[in-house]
Amino acid sequence: MSQEQPRRTPEDAIRYGDIFAVDGELAEKPVTPRDAAMMQTAENEMFGQTQRGHAAAAMQSAAARNERAGLVGHSDVTEVASKDGVTITETDLPGRRVITESVGGQVVSQFSRRSPIPTMTPSSIYQIDAGKDGIGSITIGEALEAAALTAGQKPVEWSDAAAIQAAEVRATGRTTIVPGGVAAAAQAAATLNARTPRAEDKTTLADILGDATSKLPSDKPASRRDAEGVAGAEMRNDPRLNTHPAGIAASVAAAARLNQNM
Repeated sequence: MSQEQPRRTPEDAIRYGDIFAVDGELAEKPVTPRDAAMMQTAENEMFGQTQRGHAAAAMQSAAARNERAGLVGHSDVTEVASKDGVTITETDLPGRRVITESVGGQVVSQFSRRSPIPTMTPSSIYQIDAGKDGIGSITIGEALEAAALTAGQKPVEWSDAAAIQAAEVRATGRTTIVPGGVAAAAQAAATLNARTPRAEDKTTLADILGDATSKLPSDKPASRRDAEGVAGAEMRNDPRLNTHPAGIAASVAAAARLNQNM
């Protein structure tokens, strides 16, 4: 007499929380064919095809397994997805587009694509603005742009984002990050890079800092105190408690030294 196979129940279904870093009600819901079809349609409209290795593909695989096991029906749809929708948004960073895919308002996938960026030349970096005494000084914004040349291919890390934030605060005199500014872009890049396994897909300092001065609502000449503050922020957020030899802190320090000798 053959042994009966245990009957599978809806609790055995592959849920959103099994394949994505989501929480709450969505995490407990099984992935359904209609949900997957909604994401596939969104990707097709945005990119012209389903994106390999991202949300629609993962949802299609999970939904197909759930349907084959009889745990969901072909026309089933998750209430959260039906009510709050499936969305894909794009955020422009310098030289890169960040694509965010969401179900019910929760991010299920985020990735980026490179886009062309203007080529910078050394002559475009230190554009000196003469003060009322006729003597030019290198600003913090210009020092950030210089770092795009000296360490432009370095992927943005948390230490870089912290140093850029410290530089922005000192340049603008504000205590909060400027919306859409260079520090906000650096933080977004550091977050994305931490989730991006391939080095060639990561956002670099050149992507973020190439037009730093245009993203600062105000700017000021770099001073020794500014350099110390930026270096401290970069060092505190580096796992080895170091600063990059050609990075943000080094560039601001170089600008401060030049200003002091003018």
